[in-house]
Amino acid sequence: MGKKQIWYEVEENESIEDCLARMRRDGYMAVGRKEEPVFHLVNGEQTYLRQKIQFKAMNCQDFE
Repeated sequence: MGKKQIWYEVEENESIEDCLARMRRDGYMAVGRKEEPVFHLVNGEQTYLRQKIQFKAMNCQDFE
């Protein structure tokens, strides 16, 4: 059986704990994490907006 990996992104109005709980409800667990800054333009200049957080998830059945 192949190991299926997907990415979950923490939504803007969601905490990290909420995202991890959503993953568990879907039958996945976090095996990695990545973060990257998100910028937007204000008067022609890039300005920091927020941090984009994603979790790499694997199906819990792959660990049994």
